[in-house]
Amino acid sequence: MASIMTNSAALTALQSLNNTQNQLQTTQTRISTGYRVSQASDNAAYWSIATTMRSDNQAMSTVSDALGLGASKVDTAYTGMDSAITTINQIQQKLTASYGQTDASKEKTQVEIKALQDQLKAYADGATFSGTNMLSVSTASGTAADVKIVSAFNRSATGAVSISTIDVNVESIKLYDSGAAPTSKGILDAARLGTTGATTATAQNPTLGAAPAAGDTYSVASMAIFSGGTAASDAQIQQMMNVVDAALKDMTNAATKLGAAKSSIDLQKTFTSSLMDSIDRGVGQLVDADMNKESTRLQALQVQQQLGVQALSIANGSSQSILSLFRG
Repeated sequence: MASIMTNSAALTALQSLNNTQNQLQTTQTRISTGYRVSQASDNAAYWSIATTMRSDNQAMSTVSDALGLGASKVDTAYTGMDSAITTINQIQQKLTASYGQTDASKEKTQVEIKALQDQLKAYADGATFSGTNMLSVSTASGTAADVKIVSAFNRSATGAVSISTIDVNVESIKLYDSGAAPTSKGILDAARLGTTGATTATAQNPTLGAAPAAGDTYSVASMAIFSGGTAASDAQIQQMMNVVDAALKDMTNAATKLGAAKSSIDLQKTFTSSLMDSIDRGVGQLVDADMNKESTRLQALQVQQQLGVQALSIANGSSQSILSLFRG
């Protein structure tokens, strides 16, 4: 039935053309943005997952920066410790050379030992990075606080977030502690028994030149083989050597701990970088547009659009044919 009130063919062609144009707009949006899911209305579930994972990746980028900062702190402390180990070996050599020397020679050797002791303090005080010094601290009371290095950003299955850290135990590696009431002094300024080199909370200053007394203590930071015109006896020098050797062992252990911390940080940095790349790939698989597919689809839709316009034109032209029925 021919009707001038309702053109069914034109309505059908128009509906098809509108549908083609909507698809074409969607495809053009995907090509221009690079995403097939660029907003929640495209796919709410995928958009939500991608948004959360992108947020986590930004947090992990901050973790990576924190690991770099932590690595620098540990590197600085290790450099100071390594230099201090070299210097304390030199003190050990000076003590060995002074054994059996005359008082005059011990006085000269003491000048060298004092210079090395000052150098040890300079190394410890200078091992500071971004306001953090693990070798020279000042503990008001108790033990020195651990240095915490942010190492991971975690999200549980329930969505709860947490932070992991790599902790460096400063109490076990500090060389000096100038605090008012620390639980224990540092490796170099602690009082050590001359007999064993073990640290003790009770200091007992020796009388230079005399036979060693029970409980005599020495500190690597302040020991002297010549003071006030009096030289230390060979027996006392032997005790000083015991103290230096024990301190050297403690410093070697401390350097090992710093090396282990540095290794952990490096491993975590590598893991964090790989994890961020994996998350980027996962998010891409969820929301990225396949440009090859979209390019092909764009060409097909453009052809459909042209055909739709042509079909609509033909449908609209059918109404004109009704006029010929009324021409004489």
